[in-house]
Amino acid sequence: MNRFLISIFCISLLWSCNGNKAVLASATNTPENPSTKKTTYWQQHVDYKMEIDMDVNTYQYKGKQELAYTNNSPDVLTKVYYHLYFNAFQPGSEMDVRSRTIADPDKRVGDRISKLKPNEIGYIKVNSLKQNGTKLNYETVGTILEVELAKPIQPGEKVIFNMLFDAQVPTQIRRSGRNSAEGVALSMTQWYPKLAEYDFEGWHADPYIGREFHGVWGDFDVKLSIDKNYIVGGSGYLQNPNEIGYGYETGVVNRPNSDKLTWHFKAPNVHDFTWAADPDYIHDTYQMQNGPKLHFLYKKTLEADYLRDWKKMQPKAAELIQYYSDNIGKYPYKQYSVIQGGDGGMEYAMCTLITGKRSYGSLVGVTAHEMAHTWFQFLLATNEAKHEWMDEGFTSYISDHAMNTVFKESEKNPTANAYKNYLYLANSDKQQPLTTHADRYHYNQVYSISAYSKGEVFMAQLGYVIGEENLKKTIKKYFDDFAFKHPRPIDIIRSAEKITGLELDWYLIDFTQTTNTIDYGIKSIKNKTITLERIGLMPMPIDLKVTYTDGTSEDFYIPLQMMRGEKPTSATIIKDWAWAYPTYSFDVSKTVKSVQIDPTEMMADIDKSNNKK
Repeated sequence: MNRFLISIFCISLLWSCNGNKAVLASATNTPENPSTKKTTYWQQHVDYKMEIDMDVNTYQYKGKQELAYTNNSPDVLTKVYYHLYFNAFQPGSEMDVRSRTIADPDKRVGDRISKLKPNEIGYIKVNSLKQNGTKLNYETVGTILEVELAKPIQPGEKVIFNMLFDAQVPTQIRRSGRNSAEGVALSMTQWYPKLAEYDFEGWHADPYIGREFHGVWGDFDVKLSIDKNYIVGGSGYLQNPNEIGYGYETGVVNRPNSDKLTWHFKAPNVHDFTWAADPDYIHDTYQMQNGPKLHFLYKKTLEADYLRDWKKMQPKAAELIQYYSDNIGKYPYKQYSVIQGGDGGMEYAMCTLITGKRSYGSLVGVTAHEMAHTWFQFLLATNEAKHEWMDEGFTSYISDHAMNTVFKESEKNPTANAYKNYLYLANSDKQQPLTTHADRYHYNQVYSISAYSKGEVFMAQLGYVIGEENLKKTIKKYFDDFAFKHPRPIDIIRSAEKITGLELDWYLIDFTQTTNTIDYGIKSIKNKTITLERIGLMPMPIDLKVTYTDGTSEDFYIPLQMMRGEKPTSATIIKDWAWAYPTYSFDVSKTVKSVQIDPTEMMADIDKSNNKK
């Protein structure tokens, strides 16, 4: 999601292919599955085949979907659920009511849904559904289709669901829609009946109220019939450029004499499929050396300055993909698309939709953030409803570092703004734990700071706890262990523990599962004895700089006893500090002039006024 719009929103209130199909991985890389007590990891698999007929005059489309579903779980399934996301864009929907009742509604929604006319709403209507040829009973409940199976799906069994559906694209509201504020005709995200995920926690059939998504890994084969004057881009690889008379290198040539063209895309090993279409798209390509081909689709009607920036941005986008490949893990697909559309910036499989009327810095910055989501959500596919801070926070962390490198900004701490935002929240009475469901924060502002800023601080501060080099190794191991899977919070910690040999569960518990805060202070300096105090509930190891009256200084490191070890450091390591002891004293060899806790300020101490004396 567009971190930069969210950040503006927050500041105004302060102060927003190569995995296996049926994955069965060794438990040496994943924790034990508590639902089965087996030492294997499993996840479900889907293959979609869809034929879509779009009417660009009415914004309605008809769909034919064949879904092959493999039950890799050890459980017998007696029902399934589909997401019907477009049903959120109707007066009286949960998205509408929530937006009109939350204290600080997103201005992009406000009360707009409540005012939609019948030809402006969004909907997906399922007309028929069969399981292996047998008709099924089902019920549409808001944005969820509840399906009663004709026959239970056994462990290891593969079944075929066939569906016919009608749909209407809503006027531009959130992420998806028609005729955006910038004039993009179709931003088609979360546009098809999408099977809900089932895992060791059960079904994840969350209603679409405002937040983001969770999907089943699989292959997509999509045929889209649309007006011949429209240019289409999105997820997957175009299978028939010659058939539709469209050259990805040379532009539109030799269009067939028919009213509609059928664009055929295949997207392997993804958990979503997105497309956008407009008759005025320019389509540029940029081939990376030893990397994917980048596609850029943007409207030729943009003002000259914006058109120039879209061209100028393209080599920077290639630098960003290379940075993420080098610092997280290699990009596994053959293409990535940056497409003008949506209502801000939002990540999807092999592509992003972003608004196009931006300054150059914003255009690259938003692209950097959304592109980074390819790793932290689309390859490391966390459940965004439950662990929103993992995708938004980790993405914010790596994209801030990427921008600092690509633009040679030389910021000492590229994550400083995240710390500032988090400290504001931690010192307020509004903070909720990061275990809060993404839709159930009291305020949009609190969600934004929690997901983006506190999530980013989690990662940056982990570097303080275990050392920066170990953090870099941890991020790469996390990718190696969990790409093409659905990692959970414990998984990043376990990757870090395997790299460092340290005990780190305390860090996950206190910083994400509670609202405990970090607050250490200097209690006293008497002669050559320094006494520190722990004021907050959250424990931390301590970096300390002592300056002596003779002008020299010395760095000390106080290990946290429950870590059962120390990070690599050149500082003088002294005795452990056990958390339950509120104070800690030690002696130095010279007369002390001053003492500073955490001179790098990478520890999220909520009161820095007592950190120096």
